[in-house]
Amino acid sequence: MFRLYRTENTLVLEHNDEYRLASFAIDDLFTVADPVQLLEQQWKGARPSGSADLPKTWLPPMGDQEVWAAGVTYYRSRTARMEESEEAGGDHFYNLVYDAERPELFFKSTPRRVRGHGQTVGIRSDSTWDVPEPELTLAINSAGKVFGATVGNDMSSRSIEGENPLYLPQAKVYTGSAAIGPCLLVGTLPGPEDRITLRIEREGSEVFQGSTSLSQLKRRYDELAEFLYRDNDFPSGALLMTGTGVVPDHPFTLQTDDLIKITIDGIGTLENLVSLASTI
Repeated sequence: MFRLYRTENTLVLEHNDEYRLASFAIDDLFTVADPVQLLEQQWKGARPSGSADLPKTWLPPMGDQEVWAAGVTYYRSRTARMEESEEAGGDHFYNLVYDAERPELFFKSTPRRVRGHGQTVGIRSDSTWDVPEPELTLAINSAGKVFGATVGNDMSSRSIEGENPLYLPQAKVYTGSAAIGPCLLVGTLPGPEDRITLRIEREGSEVFQGSTSLSQLKRRYDELAEFLYRDNDFPSGALLMTGTGVVPDHPFTLQTDDLIKITIDGIGTLENLVSLASTI
C-alpha cells in the first residue's frame, strides 16, 4: 500500500510509515496496467525524506484527470436533496434515482479548479445555503479500472440547486468548488467498515460533526466506474466522487474562514479553509 502526495516540484511516496521523494509523471499511474508495480519500482530509486520536512499544504494528487461526481448514493443524500428541492417540485427526481439502475453522474471539475489539502475552497456570492459534501473519491485508470482512492470535498450550493434541479451545474461547478487530498491511496481500497467523518470549525470551535460508514454506500465502486466510462473515454483516467452520507441539517450554512476537515479511515484528513469564490 502506497500513499502519494504532490507538491509543486516533487512527488512524495509514503510506504510503511517511511517517506521518499520520487520523480515521475503522476498521469502514468492512470495509464499503466499495474500502478502498484510502478510505485514499487519508483520506491526503490527514490530519495528518503523525513516526515518533519514535509509541507503543510499539498497540491491535489492528480494530473490531467477530470473530476466527476455521483449523487444520491446514500439514503441521507437522497433525503437531503429531496428536502432542498421540495418547494421547486423536484424532490421526486431524487427519490426515483436512488432506486434506479442508472446512477446520477455529473461533471464536477477540470484539474485547474481543484484544490488540495491546506488550500482554500469557495462558496458562491449568489448563494445563501452552502455545505461541504465529504466523499470517497475513486481513482480510475484509462481502461476504466479503479486502482486507488482519495478524500474528496464536493462543495455545493443547496440554495441554488434547490431552486431548480436544472441549476445543478451552477450549484456544483465554480471556482474552488472541489478539493481532493491529502494523498492518493494506491494498492488497497477502503472497505465497508471504514468511516467518513466531517468536522467544521468556526473561530476555533467545532460547529458541526457527523460521520457515516462506507457500508451505507448503495453503489459498488466498479458499478459507478462502469457507468462513467460507458460510451465515454478518459485517455488520462478520471477521478470520481462517490456521493455523500454526511450532510449538515438545515439551516446550517458555511461562512468564510470556516475550516472543513474530512477524514476517511485508511487515507487521511483533507483540510480546507472557506472563502468567497470570487476572492480565490
